Amino acid sequence: MKIIELILDDDEAIGVEAISVVENPAIESDFVALNKQEIKLAEIDKEKRLLMGALLIPKKPIYRKSGEDEYYIFFSEKTVEKASQMYLMNGNQSNSTLEHNSELQGLTLVESWIVEDKQKDKSALYNLDVPVGTWMGSVKVNNDEVWNDYVKTGKVKGFSIEGYFADKMERPNEELKEQLASYTDYPQGATNNAKRALAWVEKNGWGSCGEATGKNRANQLAKGEPISRDTIARMASFKRHQQHKDVPYSEGCGGLMWDAWGGTAGVNWASRKLDELEKLEELKKLLS
Repeated sequence: MKIIELILDDDEAIGVEAISVVENPAIESDFVALNKQEIKLAEIDKEKRLLMGALLIPKKPIYRKSGEDEYYIFFSEKTVEKASQMYLMNGNQSNSTLEHNSELQGLTLVESWIVEDKQKDKSALYNLDVPVGTWMGSVKVNNDEVWNDYVKTGKVKGFSIEGYFADKMERPNEELKEQLASYTDYPQGATNNAKRALAWVEKNGWGSCGEATGKNRANQLAKGEPISRDTIARMASFKRHQQHKDVPYSEGCGGLMWDAWGGTAGVNWASRKLDELEKLEELKKLLS
């Protein structure tokens, strides 16, 4: 599968033109629209109406499919930093949209920085776990409709960028190869649990249960599709919801979403698999 690095061409690059508030923030196309990336948004000050979140994450492989063509795109740390600088240099601080469609007034980027130390970075104070090199931002929301109807209700959960980047073909380095690695050795029980959840949904709908991530996970597991290390980590972390796993589908979301994420078979496998992968990573470090 092709690996495409998106870059800023010094001669023709436009870079990031606007920041969008979206329900499901990921890098979507060469005209970049982040709408599936699982990075949460922190409401850092209700009175001042400030929101903080990741705007662009380096070395994060994003799966793309255009027609029959499947590939991954990613940004280097250098490109992320350059994009953050160009955004401010071009005076785009107040350019914003809602779900990449409607132009918004009253949203302004008031803070912009690159993460240099995960532990000491401001984002860590708000439990935003992002890698070094991430472009972070805080946005002031002086728009009552956006604040009351979208932020307070949880309809928007992250930032997204819009802009144009050039692209180049590149063989992935070892770090990127590891990020792109996928696994299919989860148990049949996880697949069966996801199928059971989807069968219920087909007849009764999701109702108010789950977000796009959980629904996508159910479809992945039910189809036996490969899943990444990041997905395994998210499955393992879903164990925090196990106290709700026995809630009948008809009486709440707990049991339905537990099975959508592979149920006990899937979550336990993910915990073991993550531990195995982490030990392998430590071994590689010792041998390098």
